[in-house]
Amino acid sequence: MGVVIESSVWELNPSVYIFIFVCCCFLIFLFPHASNLNRTSTIFDHGTSHSFLRFQRNFLFVYSLASVMEGLWSVFGEYEFASYGIGRETMVKSLCYGYTTALFAAPFLGVLSDLIGHKKASLIFCILHFIFGVWKMVSEQPSVFITSTCLSLANTIFSFSFENWMVTQHEKQGHRLDSLNDTYWLMSFFESACFIASQMFANWLIGNNTGKNTAPSFVIICFAATCLAFITRGWTETPGTAFLKEYSRSFYAYILGDKRIWLLAWAQTCLHFSIGIFWILWAPTVVADGREVQLGLIYPCFLGSRMLGSAAFPCLTSGPSSFRTEDCLVFAYIVLALLLSIVAYDYQEIGVLVTLFCFFHACVGFVLPSLARLRTMYVPNELRGGMMGFSLAPANGAILLSVVQGGYYRNVENATLMAFGVCGLLLAAGCMHALKQWGKQPYNNWHKQ
Repeated sequence: MGVVIESSVWELNPSVYIFIFVCCCFLIFLFPHASNLNRTSTIFDHGTSHSFLRFQRNFLFVYSLASVMEGLWSVFGEYEFASYGIGRETMVKSLCYGYTTALFAAPFLGVLSDLIGHKKASLIFCILHFIFGVWKMVSEQPSVFITSTCLSLANTIFSFSFENWMVTQHEKQGHRLDSLNDTYWLMSFFESACFIASQMFANWLIGNNTGKNTAPSFVIICFAATCLAFITRGWTETPGTAFLKEYSRSFYAYILGDKRIWLLAWAQTCLHFSIGIFWILWAPTVVADGREVQLGLIYPCFLGSRMLGSAAFPCLTSGPSSFRTEDCLVFAYIVLALLLSIVAYDYQEIGVLVTLFCFFHACVGFVLPSLARLRTMYVPNELRGGMMGFSLAPANGAILLSVVQGGYYRNVENATLMAFGVCGLLLAAGCMHALKQWGKQPYNNWHKQ
């Protein structure tokens, strides 16, 4: 007589999705009122101009298309690994290829975008997705090395080119600085929403029929072509006129020679490292007790929490009763470190883990537009891409080392890697506290009020 072993399945309460969806819809409808309420008015202020609203909507549309392409490839990559029977060792190699590429490409691409113009860098992002989509359609079996390298290059460009292009155009058209802050949190909000939509769209494309393996690539080619058309026919951009020698001199004087920008860059590095460690380890941590979990249903909760955190940014940092951005970031970084430390210290029940991870992403959603606001305050537009690229390089190197030691050689436990992330977040909180102390003098603001 055979023994039947019943498997335990953990399911997320469906009311969580309803709660997050209702909160996000409420915040979207509340945004116009809150934006006008938080805006500091002057005798010469006539409210938000129609030209800015048109500019903001057009940019968010293009940014949403780019976000959908990024989200689609992440889902298709996991599907291909499963359908081709690629094992754990090959997946680890894929991560190593990707982070190695990002380690060396981030500083170069950041400087290149400053020199040639951020619009052209955004066009390169779309071209990479278009070429890679065509290659995936004609190739029978994906190459792990080429796949990881191309997608890593595109992701690196995506992480700074669109934001810098928007900031440059915003200043060129003479819009208000507080309106720029609104665009920051909307970028984070729409990016998370597009990642959720891309997951649903990808699952619908793939379905249960492996014969549809060319449909995802064709869809991404269409998205890339559409994004290319809108960027090409969009706002004109004057490319940087500085030569590399002049750029290097300015970079040394205004970036490397400013202690405040060093602190800001290190805070960005620590956040990027912690987020990278989280996305690598969250799934093994959740399924560690052996119960069956549908990870694809938990993923939207993380992104929904990030959307809610992004919406908290204008409430805390705008208006006459707002808090100083550095104070908010000190608190947010400490909360992020506390949340990760609970996971790293001891195993928790799946429901507790999911709750902690949702709060983690809510804090991340607040931190991202806050760091963008500080970059606007301290970093010249002409050097912004290089600064962001150089701040990504140490984080990518640390994540690569973690993957090699923890994933390939298995010399480091997952809890130890999370503990490193906790230390980085606490160090970032210290950087924000020091930035507040050194930034008591008037901000070195390079932009129009």
